[in-house]
Amino acid sequence: MVEIQSLTVFNELMRCGSIRQTADALNVSPTAIARQLDKLEHLFGTALVERNPRGIRLTAAGEVLAERSLHIARELSEVEQIIDDLRGLQRGSVSLYVNGAASSAILAPALAEFSERYPAITIEVTVTSAQAALDAVATGLTDLSVTMFSTADSRIETRFRAPIRHEAILSPDHPLARLDEIPLSELVHYALALPDRTFGVRRAFDARLRDAGIVLGESTFTTSSLELQKELARRGTAVLILPEMTVKREIGSGSLVMRPLAKSSRIETHLEMNRIATGQRSYAVRRMSDFLEGFLRAEFENR
Repeated sequence: MVEIQSLTVFNELMRCGSIRQTADALNVSPTAIARQLDKLEHLFGTALVERNPRGIRLTAAGEVLAERSLHIARELSEVEQIIDDLRGLQRGSVSLYVNGAASSAILAPALAEFSERYPAITIEVTVTSAQAALDAVATGLTDLSVTMFSTADSRIETRFRAPIRHEAILSPDHPLARLDEIPLSELVHYALALPDRTFGVRRAFDARLRDAGIVLGESTFTTSSLELQKELARRGTAVLILPEMTVKREIGSGSLVMRPLAKSSRIETHLEMNRIATGQRSYAVRRMSDFLEGFLRAEFENR
């Protein structure tokens, strides 16, 4: 019988690419990782990986298991949690997929408060694109998603939705900070720090440029790292296109300021919290879903 622990180790091994790095990530010995791998290979009666000096490579059988193991591990974990619920044990784990821009500004304080209330529930957060997050919810790879620029998807249930606007974020010493609002024709003369085109905000910004017949200059930083974007803005090196809430702390300290984009070029979307439309939910998922929905409603209703 496949054990959850063995599949968890196998999934981490696929992510890390070597037994040594997997051991470091899970804070166990390499021997313990090799033992779990041996269990799986004994169970299936074939080698799942080939070892080489640079790490491991999947065999054909390993590729088959890798394709399904994440879902298998989650399903076994959900069964375990549901049984814990029947026994009255208020514990478990919950998985969240989020957009980068939503993760630090909203989720950090929400998860801190949730963890204080429910210390026996573990939380795993994955930062990704909106579409990848929705797909993860729809296929059962994660429990909940918090995203912006989400597309309609009948496979999921939207529990919370609020409008949100992206604005120009910049240093108070930046030349554009003197303007009450910033037209695109002025903005493109300065360096920007933007995510790549897999992100909804970048595609929306590019669309505004096309509509205005404006060509983006070459002095643009492309990075999905929110922290790097903010550091570039704090230094006066680049202007960002972000929701004001994403830099609430920096604006409060005076290291960054917000200036609205001109009305004709505003970028508006929605912040959404989604979960799969059907299925039995564990204690941990129910608690997180209800808590996060309430937290978001309180946050946005007070704006």
